[in-house]
Amino acid sequence: MHHIADTANAVTDLAARLAGHGSIALDTEFLRERTYRAELCLLQVSAGGDAVCVDPIAVTDLGALAAPLTTGGVVKVMHASRQDLEVLLPAVGLVRPVFDTQIAAALAGFAAQVGYAELVRRLLGVELPKAHTRTDWSRRPLSPEQIEYALDDVRHLIPLQLGLEEQLEKLGRLTWLAEELAALEDARSLATDPEEAWRRLKGLRGLDPARERLARELAAWRERRAIERNRPRGWILDDAALREVIVRVPRSMAALQAIAEVPAGVLRHCGEELLACIAVAQVPDPAPPLELRQRPDPAKNALVKKLGALNQAVATELSISPEVLATRRDLEQLAEGGKDIAALRGWRRPVIGEKLLAAL
Repeated sequence: MHHIADTANAVTDLAARLAGHGSIALDTEFLRERTYRAELCLLQVSAGGDAVCVDPIAVTDLGALAAPLTTGGVVKVMHASRQDLEVLLPAVGLVRPVFDTQIAAALAGFAAQVGYAELVRRLLGVELPKAHTRTDWSRRPLSPEQIEYALDDVRHLIPLQLGLEEQLEKLGRLTWLAEELAALEDARSLATDPEEAWRRLKGLRGLDPARERLARELAAWRERRAIERNRPRGWILDDAALREVIVRVPRSMAALQAIAEVPAGVLRHCGEELLACIAVAQVPDPAPPLELRQRPDPAKNALVKKLGALNQAVATELSISPEVLATRRDLEQLAEGGKDIAALRGWRRPVIGEKLLAAL
């Protein structure tokens, strides 16, 4: 049979074949180096031993696949699915329900971010080739070797699903898995809200309230501009330049030009918009003095270390990676008095959360 569907009729025929299956294995190949929205270059599908590459460059309308890929009664088996779900959302809608083999493997005791090839090797004893890991999937034509390589990404997913479900059933963790997978059905989590984009910025913890307002304004402006122009946010203004503007609070074009990290092109095209963001944030003039980097708090560090040791002990007992139970950031927030953390919600609360609270 043909292993690539590159006409509308072939995609329609594939959709009809998929309709009769209870599980469909899915993967994508995409590019996002030059765009804000990832460019879908290939969609690999496997069901009942029938593995096919769909060419979304040749067939731009994948609407025929919407029904089998978004129907509730058919499980879509994927590995590290979040980016694939994001890429597929505009093409076919929200793919659901999903069985994510990486999430399932983490709950079964594998490394939290275990790769697909490693999982296939350890669970199925199959070594996958690595010849095309750096392929530009937007280029055509695809060689038979490239197509075979791409199809290997879905051929083993359903056997992985069956093996992991069996392991998790023995461990009594299928309810944990159901809870983790339910989070993948929230389409809102697949897109960045410009008003929340500032939370992704690194190196800005402990900002004064005025600069925090400025961080919100600038990050939202950058996100909206990136979306409108379909360009990576770093092409609009990179993180280093954004941080410098937040720290130094320039109030004129001359002050903005004095920031070496801000490129001349950004000054020409966006300088007035950046100054407008600063005005909207209403940072006092002069801006509040920056807080000196605080020395580590010995008491807090000792508490985080104590919570980490407890988390490690519980993880060892369960034969699970400690970051699956609670991340370092979770423990730091808990030590600072925060309670809105994953370790205190859902299945994690009785497993680790209550123990962490008791240790406080």
